Amino acid sequence: MSITASMVKDLRERTGAGMMECKKALVETGGDLDAAAEALRTSGQAKADKKASRVAADGKVVIVRDGDKAVIVEVNSETDFVAKDENFVAFADAVAATALANGTEDVAALATQSIGDGKSVEQARTDLVAKVGENISVRRAAIVENTGSIGFYTHGARIGAIVTMEGGDDDLARDVAMHVAATSPLCIDETGVPAETLERERRIFTEQAAESGKPPEIVEKMVTGRVAKFLKEITLVGQPFVKDPDQTVAKLLGAAGASVKSFVRFEVGEGIEKKEENFADEVMKQIEDAKKDD
Repeated sequence: MSITASMVKDLRERTGAGMMECKKALVETGGDLDAAAEALRTSGQAKADKKASRVAADGKVVIVRDGDKAVIVEVNSETDFVAKDENFVAFADAVAATALANGTEDVAALATQSIGDGKSVEQARTDLVAKVGENISVRRAAIVENTGSIGFYTHGARIGAIVTMEGGDDDLARDVAMHVAATSPLCIDETGVPAETLERERRIFTEQAAESGKPPEIVEKMVTGRVAKFLKEITLVGQPFVKDPDQTVAKLLGAAGASVKSFVRFEVGEGIEKKEENFADEVMKQIEDAKKDD
């Protein structure tokens, strides 16, 4: 059967695969469009499996709000170049919308949800891997609900934060979300500081102060002061407000009769070890991988 340009075009629009891959699939399936599409999906899964071990530490943070609910999602790629690709951006946006619509935070459960066009999130991810040639992963998602104020802020595509408040308004909540994105506080206030964290810092401060040779009562005062400073640095309400460092976040909230109920902050790639490789070696590795895929 003769494979026409129109058939190749139809298959390409349907699967997103490259022109030559589409033509090859059509030839192998005798022009059967459905069989060719299935063959390309199978091939895409194989390629995705090969790339799954590669570190995806770049990517995009997406936040979507709908009424009293909002979701924040991190989707990873291997490089910043792919993170800016329109196909990747569209996928990340669709994942966030799907997570919010289904109320799904669990990544494994999210992978099975429909993302549109009859595809699951996992199928769309696999297809994208085949298209862009990099490992793509949906790393995490968090959903917040609040009948009061919800504010969110994204710094570029790499950092995002959502804040829920009691009192105040969405503009104030957005300002606080901007602050959270910029300063990455550990928790809202002192009550949220893990006991082991506080004990570790107190022990370190005590050892440092003891080296001064000062009397025990002076050492205790030094430790108490350093612990208090530490708590201000790591708690949201103790930090100087980024837009007005002359006042703390606590004072900002107090003036509006508001309090923060919760916050979530995602930063692309945080906690992921990204292996540094020689650029020339990496280019050669990609060439070799491409040869294996063919």
